[in-house]
Parts: sequence; C-alpha cells; structure tokens
Amino acid sequence: MFTGIITGTGEIAEIRPLAAGADMRLRIATGWAPLGELALGASVSCSGCCLTLVGKDGGGFAVDVSAETLARTTLGGWRVGRRINLERSLRVGDELGGHFVYGHVDGVGEALSAAPEHGSTRWRFRAPAALARFISEKGSIAIDGVSLTVNEVDGATFGVNIIPHTAAVTGFSALVPGAVVNLEIDGIARILARLMEAR
Repeated sequence: MFTGIITGTGEIAEIRPLAAGADMRLRIATGWAPLGELALGASVSCSGCCLTLVGKDGGGFAVDVSAETLARTTLGGWRVGRRINLERSLRVGDELGGHFVYGHVDGVGEALSAAPEHGSTRWRFRAPAALARFISEKGSIAIDGVSLTVNEVDGATFGVNIIPHTAAVTGFSALVPGAVVNLEIDGIARILARLMEAR
C-alpha cells in the first residue's frame, strides 16, 4: 500500500524480455534515497504500478513485470529514457499525506489538455467508461501514482490541478496532451459502489 506522495523519480535504463515468456525485466536508473533501505522483495510503486524489487546496485534497481501488467497498464509502452514516479510502500507510523493507494492500476487514461491557472496547471483527462462512474468531484484519484484531488467531472473526463512543486518532482513535468497515464480510482469509491449494487 502507498500514499500517492511521490518521493523520487527514475529513468528506464534497460528493458529485457525474460526467457520464461512474455514477461520482462526493467532496470531503473535512479539516485532515489530510500533505495538503500529496501530489501529484495520490497514493493515499489513505479508510476502507480506496484512492482517487486528483484535487484539493486548503486545506480538503480530492477523489477520484473508480468505480461498481464504490461497489457493492462502503460508499462507495455515504456521505452528506455522514460522518466517514472517512485514511491516506497507505506510503513506503520508513516504520515498519510495523500490517500490510500494500492498500486493496482484500474485502467489507462488519456491526457487531454493542460492550461495555466492561477500559478498551477489545470490538466484534463479522459478515463475509460467503466471507471468514469467511480470518479467524483473532490474525490481522490491516483494518476501515474500521484495522489490528486478531482476538481470537476464531465462524463468520462475530469480535471485536476498540478502545483509547480508536484510538476517539478514527478513525471508531470514531461507529460504532454495525448499521452496515456495509469489510473487508480479511490478504493472507498469502489467499495461504496459495490455496496449500492448489492442493495
């Protein structure tokens, strides 16, 4: 489990198919401070996707990615040089600055537009139709692992504001309209929807 508060970024340095099948190993170059404390087998959120640390050295770390994950997230389109968001898993006693994020990507959304707004940037995204009903104004959503508050919803499109600090310390600084992003809806919204369906 994570909080959606990004603590570092990395860059895809190597993509290597695994002999066992369609899975692949990613090597991520980073000087991310928490890496030194993480043991093999630890969970790391990589742009919103919970992956298992399978190797590390002074210049970064490696994770294995299953064919299922590649098919259902943006990871299948990652290329060497791509900047990704990093967050270590939540520890008991840590500050919960964002919201509970599981690292289980629900779907892939599309960045539609970005416009300056009072010192920040208003981004608009389109969510898959199956996820749109879970997204509500002033609710939480994780976009590429970043915990954000939804400002408005119009059908399958929604908007969020990105302050300069968030843009500087995450991949939002490199995001462009037309790009695809990993979306994870608020788990509470999902549970409430299921309860309503059962009534």
